[in-house]
Amino acid sequence: MNIFTWTPLEIAANVMTAICIFLAGRNSIHTWWTGIVSALLYGVMFFNVQLYADATLQGFFIVTGVLGWMAWKTRSNAVLPVSNVNPKQGALYISAALIVGAIYASILHKYTDAYAPWIDSTVLVLSVVAQILLMRKQIETWMVWFVVNTLCVPLFWSRELYLTSIMYGFFWVNAIVSYIHWKNIQKEQPV
Repeated sequence: MNIFTWTPLEIAANVMTAICIFLAGRNSIHTWWTGIVSALLYGVMFFNVQLYADATLQGFFIVTGVLGWMAWKTRSNAVLPVSNVNPKQGALYISAALIVGAIYASILHKYTDAYAPWIDSTVLVLSVVAQILLMRKQIETWMVWFVVNTLCVPLFWSRELYLTSIMYGFFWVNAIVSYIHWKNIQKEQPV
């Protein structure tokens, strides 16, 4: 096992994702176009290692990258404020994610040669929830990303995507730092 065997595709995907995640944590609108580029790169990489749910997720990230870019800039060019999810909405998101994740994992398990379809599908659905929250600038996005990153580190390591696994370890830390940063932004916002 050589953890320093990285493909150019994995390196490029991780560099773009690192930039995207850093910019998201810093509340920068440039997170969106860098995320679109990283999703294209990761989509190919994940498909090549049979992480089909993660490959599918990249298509979602491309679409939401465009939508998030538009959402973060309102028609008046005002910046979208950081907000919170109301509890009912949060419960709905999590419930839907669990149901859809179980269905998707079952399909992958039965009809494909997917590696770790249950964990991979959980990453997919929680990432969808986190991305929706990010598009809306809802601070709970960072809590969900924390869980996603916790699952991704061992999953990617097990597929010998060592650089990606290490980067997700950094993203795990970034989720904590970004949550604190967004909390501070939220406190300073006009009511």
